Amino acid sequence: MSGSTPTQPLLRIESFSVSYGAVEAVHAVDLQVEPGEVVTVIGPNGAGKTTLLAAAMGLLPSRGKLYFDGDPLPRIGVEAMVARGVALVPEKRELFGEMSVEDNLLLGGFSRWWRGERDQRARMDEVFAIFPRLQERRPQLASTLSGGERQMLAIGRALMARPRLLMLDEPSLGLAPLIVREVLQVVASLRDHGVSVLLVEQNARAALQVADRAYVLEMGAVALQGRAAELLHDRRIIDTYLGLGGRKAEAA
Repeated sequence: MSGSTPTQPLLRIESFSVSYGAVEAVHAVDLQVEPGEVVTVIGPNGAGKTTLLAAAMGLLPSRGKLYFDGDPLPRIGVEAMVARGVALVPEKRELFGEMSVEDNLLLGGFSRWWRGERDQRARMDEVFAIFPRLQERRPQLASTLSGGERQMLAIGRALMARPRLLMLDEPSLGLAPLIVREVLQVVASLRDHGVSVLLVEQNARAALQVADRAYVLEMGAVALQGRAAELLHDRRIIDTYLGLGGRKAEAA
C-alpha cells in the first residue's frame, strides 16, 4: 500500500518560555509552521508576540525546545537560524536610509556572497518580480521611500538571502489600510516562491485573511489556535479583536 510520506514541520517550538528577570513574558508556548504555510500570531499589545519571535530567532534567551526541519537545535542563536535558512524582518525594518534601494538589497544577499554563492543579481531580479515598485525606486535612497515601500524593501532585503522561513514582526505597523492589504497579499504569495512565513501581527483581521493557521497569544500564553479562516468567524475573536467591523463582515 503506497502513501505520501508525512513531512516534518519546518519550525516547531515546544514549551517555549522567555523571561525578563523574574517576569515571564512568554509561557510554555507550543507552535509549528509547516512547509509552504503562512502562520500568524495575533494578540493585544504586551501579549509577548514580538518577544516570542525574537527568542525563536535566537535574539533573546529562552527555555524549551526548538526543531527546524525535524532537527533539534540545542542552542538557539542567530547564526544557527540564518544558516538554516531563517530570516527576520523586525518591526522597525532597520534599513540603511542613506543607501539606495539596490545597495540595501545587495546587503541582504551578503550571507550568500560570503558562502561563495554569487547569485545576487539573479536574486535581485526575483525580488523585483515580487515587488515591481522597488525596481522603479532602484537608485533611490531608502530614507526617501514611503512607509509601504520601506516595508517592501525590508521584506525584499530578507528574501535576498533565499530563506526557507521568513519571520515578520508587525509588517502593517504605521501603514494605511490599503497598503497593509497590498503588503500582506505579497506575504501570502511567498508560498508560491517556496517560502514559509511566521507573521506576528496586531492587525488581526488582515493577518487572518492571509494566513493558513493562527495562534492567539494572551498574557504570554496561547489562548486559542486553529485554521485562520475559522478563527476569522470565531465569536471570541470577533468580539475581542475584530470589533463591529468583524460582526458586519460575519453577517455579510
